[in-house]
This record gives sequence, C-alpha cells and structure tokens, in this order.
Amino acid sequence: MKTLGIIGGMGPESTIAYYRTIIALYHERKPDGSYPQLIINSVDLKKGMDFMAANDLAGAAKHLLEEIAKLARAGADFGLIAANTPHIIFDDLRPQSPIPLISIVEVTCAVAKARGLKKLGLFGTRFTMQGNFYPKVFTREGIELVVPDPADQEYIHDRYMNELVEGMFRGETRAGLLAIVDRLKNKIDIDGVILAGTELPLILRDATYHGIPLLDTMKIHARAAVAEMLSRG
Repeated sequence: MKTLGIIGGMGPESTIAYYRTIIALYHERKPDGSYPQLIINSVDLKKGMDFMAANDLAGAAKHLLEEIAKLARAGADFGLIAANTPHIIFDDLRPQSPIPLISIVEVTCAVAKARGLKKLGLFGTRFTMQGNFYPKVFTREGIELVVPDPADQEYIHDRYMNELVEGMFRGETRAGLLAIVDRLKNKIDIDGVILAGTELPLILRDATYHGIPLLDTMKIHARAAVAEMLSRG
C-alpha cells in the first residue's frame, strides 16, 4: 500500500474531516481491519492566506514546495493539498514536487463529467471564485462554471474565513448559503454547485438541495487518494 502525504491545516477543520473520511473510505474498500498509512503536515493557515492576500504566488509556491518536501522526506509516496485555494498555484507545484500530487480540481471535474453536469455554480473563498484555475480545467471538458454576484461572493468569503475555518457552523449561515444557491438556480438554471472550499461540506452536509447536486470536493479528493493508496505500481 502506498503512503499518502497530506498538506493540512488550510483549514484545520477540514483536515480533521479528510482524516476521518479517508479512514472510512479505506474501510469500505478494504474491510479487513487494517488502516491506511498517511502523514499529515499541518501548516500555518495564516501564512498561506497572507501570500494569497498579497498576490505573492511565487512565495506561496516556494512555501508549499518546502512543506511538500517534508512529506517526501517522511516517506510519502504521493500527496495532496487538503484545500481548494492553494490549487491556484497547483500547475506551478506539480512539476517541481518531489512526489506526485492529486489535484482536487481535476478529480472534481472528472466526477462532474461522469455525472453529466454541464453548468455548475462555484462556491469557495474569494480567491477560488475569482481565480481561473477551476474554469481552466472544467472548460476543457465543456462544463460551464458560474459564480455568485459580487455581494454574495463577499458573503461566502466572509463566512468562510471568519466562521467555518474557525469551526463555527451556524444555522443562519447555512440558510444564507442555501439562499445563494436558490438565487443562482433561479437566475442561471445551474444543474449543480461545487463546494470548492473544504469547510463548506461541513455546513452543507446534504448531497443535494432542492434536487441540485452539491459536489463535496473534500470527499471526492479523499476518495481519489484512497484509490491511489490501493493502486499498484
């Protein structure tokens, strides 16, 4: 079995969810009482977000490459970054990484394509919703992505960074997020929403809302990691 390396801590709540989800998915695939072997390097969320806020993508890439190298030295065979926002620099990281990395964007796109989804809302941090790293991958597969209006983007980003990352999951925030789903559905007739922030599935736990699929990027990413753990070669 391959050893997984995880860059965690961005944010801490979803890193815990990754760990639990990977174990559960592993037991579904291998119900023999064994457990997966993985290494978590929990990095400083503030340091990473400061790079993003300053638009210092080169600095962010250098920082994450140093942290990924620690996973490789600890014995990881492959890795993932347990967050969506850092994937803004994923194409810079992949060719320089000492271990193969699984992209949360690519595996989510593969799931959306397999389900025949053609027009998806994109929820996440401001950096994710306003970045091009999700559209670049999805456009290649003929999938259109739409983001909420600017005021709704600000609401999602604010609640994400000031509540969800801090482990606060409030009913009024859940209602506010679902109201944005309704507005997108009524305005653009989306056929799904990408929860492109790994804390979002911790407050929007249902697989669908009013028949609209909510794609849990954390679980999709974790499932791909388990598949790689158990693959040969």
